[in-house]
Amino acid sequence: MDFPINKERGYYISCRAEDEFRWKRALDILLILLALPFLIPLILLIALLIRTVSTGPILFRQERVGYRGQRFMCFKFRTMLVDADTALHQGHLQHLMNSNQPMMKMDSKGDPRIIPFGVLLRASGLDELPQLINVLRGDMSLVGPRPCLPYEYERYLPWQKERFSTLPGLTGLWQVSGKNKTTFVEMIQLDIKYAKNRTVWWDLKIILMTFPTLIIQMLEARWVNRASRGVIRPKINYSHGTTNPSAFSKAPIVGAVHAAVQGDEAWIRKETKLNL
Repeated sequence: MDFPINKERGYYISCRAEDEFRWKRALDILLILLALPFLIPLILLIALLIRTVSTGPILFRQERVGYRGQRFMCFKFRTMLVDADTALHQGHLQHLMNSNQPMMKMDSKGDPRIIPFGVLLRASGLDELPQLINVLRGDMSLVGPRPCLPYEYERYLPWQKERFSTLPGLTGLWQVSGKNKTTFVEMIQLDIKYAKNRTVWWDLKIILMTFPTLIIQMLEARWVNRASRGVIRPKINYSHGTTNPSAFSKAPIVGAVHAAVQGDEAWIRKETKLNL
């Protein structure tokens, strides 16, 4: 399925006026209005943090591809150095698209382009809060497939472009179904499944599942960061009163949060493999 790319501003064109998207538009605006009293102080705090730790603009703008291949300018909090080299990301993404490996971010390997506290902002999803502007403009929805980059879109196979038959979102089925543990093809399959079966209740369920998923991502990012710096908590052998430097354990809360969402996550991935 090959969609024509429309470079014009697109709130009043294409799907935005279709009946099937009216409920998404209404749900998005309602939830944003309800969350504004909590979001405004958080957004101001993040903006101040970025201004303090790094020189350059607070917001980062990047062209993305959304519904039916339409281009739009996507907003994010800047978490990388100004004029950071994008060739590294393109090479990493191309490798993931051509392999059967999990969609791990470069953050997990220690990306030197990231500013202080940038890893935390990215792992928590807080860097994507400015995309609420895109939601209000009609470029995106709260729930939907991840908006991809133009050079990524050009490499999609025809069947993979079916994921663009709905608005892109801040969160989505892929994000709450393993994300960094899934392959590129699994991500596409999850996005297509959502595009074919989107409902109000599924959107609400995905939004609720996003919060424990983000907690897991933050804990995992913190663990990886501590491990990369060699700051890992040793396991204590209480029977002998000694510390075993070769034995390590994760914080118990990681397992607790995983257990809390494992049922939904496993169910979604099982359904995806059976029904697609």
